[in-house]
This record gives sequence, structure tokens and C-alpha cells, in this order.
Amino acid sequence: MPFLRIALLTLLAMTAFAGNSLLARIALTQTTIDAVSFTSIRLISGALVLWAITMFLHRDHTGKGNWVSAIALFAYAACFSFAYFSLTAATGALLLFGAVQATMIGYGFWTGERLIKQQLAGLVLAVGGLVVLMLPGLSAPPLFGSLLMLAAGMAWGVYSVRGKGAGDPTLVTAGNFLRASVFAVLLAIAFYARSSLDYAGIGYAIASGAITSGLGYALWYSVLPMLRATNAATVQLSVPVITALGGIVLLNEAMTLRFVLASLAILGGIALVILSKDRQLR
Repeated sequence: MPFLRIALLTLLAMTAFAGNSLLARIALTQTTIDAVSFTSIRLISGALVLWAITMFLHRDHTGKGNWVSAIALFAYAACFSFAYFSLTAATGALLLFGAVQATMIGYGFWTGERLIKQQLAGLVLAVGGLVVLMLPGLSAPPLFGSLLMLAAGMAWGVYSVRGKGAGDPTLVTAGNFLRASVFAVLLAIAFYARSSLDYAGIGYAIASGAITSGLGYALWYSVLPMLRATNAATVQLSVPVITALGGIVLLNEAMTLRFVLASLAILGGIALVILSKDRQLR
């Protein structure tokens, strides 16, 4: 596949991931849909689109997902939705992707990987950036929403670790989305009396599930084999930046100095860990 096409598909996939944050923020603050309904509709529509893609476009039908991974996926989706009641799109994406990468790096360390000096420096820089972002002040994000988004990132990190070598990634993701939808429906039934829906909110939830999740993941998995693992991990750090730009243009979100400095520290620190690991493996 030509380099330009790979770069374009990668950019589209990262834009889709950023779109998840933007759609959730718009739906949960500018429509009347509740977080439980948004989560349920997102997972169900994502499952339908992913399953259709695997049935019509994929030849490799190995792997079907599992219930443990589905729980992690559901935890991510639910915490993600509730967090965006209070977080800006940019802050939520920064916390989410920082927590995902930190969880996966931590798993590697737990399974026997050892960090060299540059990686330790990167971790210290990333943690320092998180501390700067979370310190009390006028521009600090709400603590509860931040903790929910960190939990969402950890859940997605667990999901990602469990998905390695599980078979065709799109098919596995479709199976896990379908299973996670069961938990989402049960939660929706439990909170039925508090549910709130409108056409706009439903539309945003479907778009988040079918387009920026379902099609976005399928697009990402199609280009992933053409990327080195380090490049794939590093390029995902662009998502908070794309989200921040989208938040400014579409949501009139302000860009604070605290957020800029924290972003540079968190994303720069994680990039240092990833790139140092790549050099270590050569």
C-alpha cells in the first residue's frame, strides 16, 4: 500500500477516534440524552456495523471475542459517557489516551519488561503532566469526571491487552461489542425511570457507535498491519490534539495554558517511553 494512502487512512482513523469524544460531548451537553442511553445505543449500533463488516468483507473468521473483554469494553464505554458530562472534549481525550497507554506500559512492566533510564524519565514527565492538569485551580478539570475518564482509559487498556493475538481484530471487536451491548441493555433497563431521549441525542449516539467506533475501528485495523507497533502506538497520541482542535472549532472550548503544558508533558513522556522501547528492541 502506498505511503500516502497509509498516511491518509491513519489520519482518518485517528479523526474517527477523536470524533467519539466530540460526539459524546455534544450529545451529553447539548441534547437531553442520558449517559446510560448514549452508551447503550453506541454499543448496539457499533456491534451491528462491525458485524456487518466482518460478514461481508472479511475472509478470516477466527476469533469471536469473550465475556471478560466485553466487560472491559462496557466499563470503558459507560465511564466514557458519564465523564463527558463534566469534561471538555480535549481534556477527556487527553486523560483517556494517557490512561490507555499507561495501562499497557504498566502491563508490560508487570509481565517482565524493564524500563531503561529514558523510559523512566518519560514516565516521570507524563505523571508530572497529569499532576499539573489535576492540581486544584480555576482551570482544573472536575475531579470526579477526570477519575471516570481515567477508569475508562484503564478499561480500554485492559481490553487492548486482552485483544492481542485473539484472532481477526475486527471480528473479535464485533463479538465483544455484541456482548457488551447485553450489559448496556441491562443497565438501561435498571435506569429506565431516569432515561431521557431526543432525536438529536439518538443520532449522535448512533454516529458514535456506527461511524466513529464501528467504521473507525474497522479502518484502523485495516491499516494497522502496515504500521510498525511503535508507530501505531505513537500515532494514537495525535488523537487528543485532533480532539482539542475539534473542540475549539465545533464547541468553542477554550485552550488554557495549563492544558497545553500538561498535554506536552503527558504525551511527550509517553512518546519517550514508546520510542525508547523501540530503540531497545532493535
